[in-house]
Amino acid sequence: MTDLSNETVLVTGSAGFIGSHVSAELLRRGAARVVGVDCVTDYYDPRRKRLNHQQLVDAFGDRFQAHEVDITEQEQITGLMRDAGVTGVVHLAAKAGVRPSIADPVGYAMANVVGTQSVLSAASACDCKRVVCASSSSVYGNNEKTPFSEDDSVERPISPYAATKRACELIGHTHHHLTGMPVAMLRFFTVFGPGQRPDLAISLFLGKVSKGETINRFGDGTTSRDYTFVDDIVGGVMRAYERIDAHGYRIWNLGGDHPITLNELIETVGRVVGKEPVINEMGMQAGDVERTWADLSRSRAELGYAPSTGIEEGIERQWAWMQEHADLVLA
Repeated sequence: MTDLSNETVLVTGSAGFIGSHVSAELLRRGAARVVGVDCVTDYYDPRRKRLNHQQLVDAFGDRFQAHEVDITEQEQITGLMRDAGVTGVVHLAAKAGVRPSIADPVGYAMANVVGTQSVLSAASACDCKRVVCASSSSVYGNNEKTPFSEDDSVERPISPYAATKRACELIGHTHHHLTGMPVAMLRFFTVFGPGQRPDLAISLFLGKVSKGETINRFGDGTTSRDYTFVDDIVGGVMRAYERIDAHGYRIWNLGGDHPITLNELIETVGRVVGKEPVINEMGMQAGDVERTWADLSRSRAELGYAPSTGIEEGIERQWAWMQEHADLVLA
């Protein structure tokens, strides 16, 4: 394990689902400080995001610093990083969601593409050692070859969100080429677990099924996703942070390696909650892909990445968290 005791790491999107978990893990592993930045939009209840920041402060004291900052404000980000003595970056901030991106492509391009360039430029200005960035499995589009390999073509995204994430990968490569800074791009595959965003399927289904409410099933239920538990994702992020220096620029898949269909997901949610789901059948949504499945050959070989939490255990843990925070997520 890499010694992080002299590291001050900037985590963008630190108040979000994955960012709050990554921030905590960096500090648990001995990072001197984590500087968390998040613009705390109202995409979902800002109270949840601010609670994540407060819990990090409560757990780690002044080793965690929270800042509500927009990453597209490059001068502000650069000044903050310089003042804090940031040595490395985990860039997780993004305007998320495939379906919402169709209605707001300009907003997604600004937040994701301009935001990523801003963070990379600030990192270079502050002589950071490395940057690890979140990409997305959505870049694969409707890839018919499974599982999806990092070497597969990703030139046909089918949503603005996916297009912005592919653009970020290209920007990362360009930045590494011009500056020599190590840059990792991690293609996350449908992340779930405690603290998951409320707009995502598992959170929605758990909440609605528990209340006896109808859930919408888009398509015939045969679409499939490679669901990945958040602890496994965090482990992959940490390994990428420790190992990217040896690669310079590298893309790695981080998935669960066990895709399941939408019908299987709904059945699992019903078992975990102990209620029969009531389903409203809907047509397929624009921008949604048919399947995702991560080829983990590269990330296993180069990172030692080994996801270990299955879908049912992960949903049970997510449901336990939702019940514990019922006043915030089930009200």
